[in-house]
Amino acid sequence: MNTDAQAEIKISDYPVEGKFGKYGGRFAPEILMPALLELEAAYEQAKASPEFQAALRDYQINYGGRPTPIYEAKRLTNHFKGAKILLKREDLVHGGAHKFNNVMGQALLAQHMGKKRLIAETGAGQHGVASAMAGAVLGIPTEVYMGKVDMERQKPNVYRMKLMGAKVHTVESGTATLKDATSEAMRNWSATVADTHYIIGSVVGPHPYPMMVRDFQAVIGDEIKGQLLREQGRLPDVLVACVGGGSNAMGTFYPFVEDKEVKFLGAEAGGSNNQHAASLSQGAVGVLHGAKSYLLQDEEGQTQATHSISAGLDYPGVGPEHALYKDIKRAEYIAITDEQALEGFRWLSELEGIIPALETAHAVYAGVMRAKSMKKDKIVVITVSGRGDKDLETVFGLENTMAGGHL
Repeated sequence: MNTDAQAEIKISDYPVEGKFGKYGGRFAPEILMPALLELEAAYEQAKASPEFQAALRDYQINYGGRPTPIYEAKRLTNHFKGAKILLKREDLVHGGAHKFNNVMGQALLAQHMGKKRLIAETGAGQHGVASAMAGAVLGIPTEVYMGKVDMERQKPNVYRMKLMGAKVHTVESGTATLKDATSEAMRNWSATVADTHYIIGSVVGPHPYPMMVRDFQAVIGDEIKGQLLREQGRLPDVLVACVGGGSNAMGTFYPFVEDKEVKFLGAEAGGSNNQHAASLSQGAVGVLHGAKSYLLQDEEGQTQATHSISAGLDYPGVGPEHALYKDIKRAEYIAITDEQALEGFRWLSELEGIIPALETAHAVYAGVMRAKSMKKDKIVVITVSGRGDKDLETVFGLENTMAGGHL
């Protein structure tokens, strides 16, 4: 897409016919088309339904704990002597991450559609935990697909899912990580579409998922905008969020898409030793899990193996709306290495007493370094997408690597 056309594009109008520019779409097998069309129609009705919106808002407030606060990180700001750093505390949502926002909406929608079973994929386990919570509170049996590698490094979340009554399926195919868990969940959905709803955990997949997940997650950006206007009397200069599939970032960015003075910065998984999951920074256009976007693939179009210290960013693709933002330069995306993410993890823990998820730690590093280069009268907001208790075992196992990460 020609960047000269940026001024003519009203991004908030997307998707158009299920696409974000040339990205997105509905690349799905015939057996799934009725379910996708049914879901699209149900979601359009739900958006216009006062009853549905009231029910969702009630769960957001009284079950999920919204609105989440926006916190001025004074010690972090003072240490790096740059722009004021504010933190959007999605780690305080019930379940410990932003995943609740989307899952609760989709689970309520499934209930309204009369679905009798929920399935989900998960990498870091937070989406699986949120799905298990929603299934429990609504009384809908829930099954979660999770790669064997991720189950080993996210054991606490596996226990939490099982404790809440969800059945957790171990996926051993491929790299046994998030991509393979997603593939297994989609295969199961193909065989059970009549009574099952598949809760996709990010702004990926065939239409209407990227749009629907974005809309449910936009509560993050909506709250940031209101909180900044009330507490600071202005909008932020930069919004920062980590990007795997990209749901917390899209939820942060989308309510500001027409506010051109607000810059967007997405932090991808730069990994280590030339192994990474930075689809926007180093990928090419292709089709994965039902949508066209940037992904990591070889010369023959086969999806490549990925690596990240954070299980939730270990995905070879990204949401199609992020691809549009990249092309028209509405957002900037940078790759943060494992080592840098561990620095961000320590900074936030030691300076503010907030232990972030390793996914969030990528955004912390990117946001701090950006704030450090800016004037003190500027404002940078970092979305703390999740808490880090799930990652303590991983971090403790890398203490030697982290020796240089202390302040």
